[in-house]
Amino acid sequence: MGKDYYAILGVDRNADESALKKAYRKLAVQWHPDKNPNNKEFAEKKFKEISEAYQVLSDPEKRKIYDAYGEEGLAAQMGGGGGANGAQGFGGFSSSGGTTFFRSTFKDPEELFREFFGGSGFGAFSGMSSMDDDFGGMFGGGPFGSSFGSAFRRGGTRQQARKKAPDHEVPIYLSLEDLYKGVTKRMKVTKTIVDGQTGKSMPAENILTVEVKPGYKEGTKIRFEEEGDEKPGLIPADVVFIIKQKPHPIFKREGNNLIMNVKIPLVKALTGTTVKVDGIDGRSKNVEINEVIYPGYKKVLKGEGMPNSKRPGERGDLEIRFDIVFPTSLTREQKEQLKKILS
Repeated sequence: MGKDYYAILGVDRNADESALKKAYRKLAVQWHPDKNPNNKEFAEKKFKEISEAYQVLSDPEKRKIYDAYGEEGLAAQMGGGGGANGAQGFGGFSSSGGTTFFRSTFKDPEELFREFFGGSGFGAFSGMSSMDDDFGGMFGGGPFGSSFGSAFRRGGTRQQARKKAPDHEVPIYLSLEDLYKGVTKRMKVTKTIVDGQTGKSMPAENILTVEVKPGYKEGTKIRFEEEGDEKPGLIPADVVFIIKQKPHPIFKREGNNLIMNVKIPLVKALTGTTVKVDGIDGRSKNVEINEVIYPGYKKVLKGEGMPNSKRPGERGDLEIRFDIVFPTSLTREQKEQLKKILS
């Protein structure tokens, strides 16, 4: 699913419009860049995420797509590829797989903030005058009007100029059965974050939802952008999960093909045999072989291998390969009989 918008806003999945607005108001104030002068870059990132999450969950159509297909599905439905404003899109939004997306229906985080708190700042809301003082007058010529808007407008360019922290790579060990059918894993990642109030580094735990599609191979990388360690002056690291396949007791994988090795005595290699195959999909079948099985012979079962992750509905093959067990000794009579039969 990529980003968990519900977790970003701190609401449950049944949250109504009132709960979403309340969560947005609270977090938007907490993480506004001008409220966090010691770590403005991190605050900008958090502020954008909060705005993104609210705009998705407060829109019934977007929320329905997100609930069903996650962030990647939402990006695809919204026409990934950058849109009219290019790859940066709405504040540099990106899915966990790295696909940047844009839609004009998304508001700039500053614009959304203005709608909630008014052009004159927090003073437009009763009981918030002290907070208004903290922010120095807000939009009307104060720090929000001068630095906040320009910071967001410059954000994409400034991020491109900064270096990115090294990827945080995490192996994820999966069985061949998991890779066959696909699986969703919730992975806990420990990272370093920078406190927006004090500027100090501290450890934090993050839960990321990893979607493994049927047919993924060992070495496949699943990337979560800027979900890793935070360091001053650097763009936060990406968390990259790397698929590792556990050994399987029966099958070996070669691309999308599965290899099964079977030992048979010489007599069966010459006269025929039946091999029981417990398929990776859970189905069992008996494969009858009447041909002579010679060194290098293999029986191919078309379409009984692993799914092709790039072509849904397509599968590789299952190859049965044979190790022929020769007798260690023969009597004189057996040798004579074999000579007559094979000559």
